[in-house]
Amino acid sequence: MSVNTQQREEAQPWAWPDSLDAVIAARDFHCVLFENERVRVLDVRIRPGQFVPVHTHRWPAAVYLLSASDFIRRDENGNLLFDSRAAGPPPATAAAQWTGPLPPHSVENIGSADIHIISTELKGRGVRTGGIGE
Repeated sequence: MSVNTQQREEAQPWAWPDSLDAVIAARDFHCVLFENERVRVLDVRIRPGQFVPVHTHRWPAAVYLLSASDFIRRDENGNLLFDSRAAGPPPATAAAQWTGPLPPHSVENIGSADIHIISTELKGRGVRTGGIGE
């Protein structure tokens, strides 16, 4: 398990439409477990061979990886952003990590196991939503 200290992030305007939000654009893979004005908790599941369409994650998140598999992440134009095989084998045990907001991307599970993640997104951190006073 990796633990990161809290980092201060500059608020940045969000350039992508709400229609690309993970629970809208990739709803078959992102299930809202809980949501309020401060957080959104997602249950993310990607089975072997599945392709998750282009979507975004507007807020940074603490993610708990319950099960892992090799995957490929591409940008909205299909260009390779990350191939997990280059980082070594997927973790064999559950792990926690921090991730920042993610611009438009797709994910393909190219491994033989499910990818199962619980993601706790922290609303209002790392991205300006365009509200008054922001």
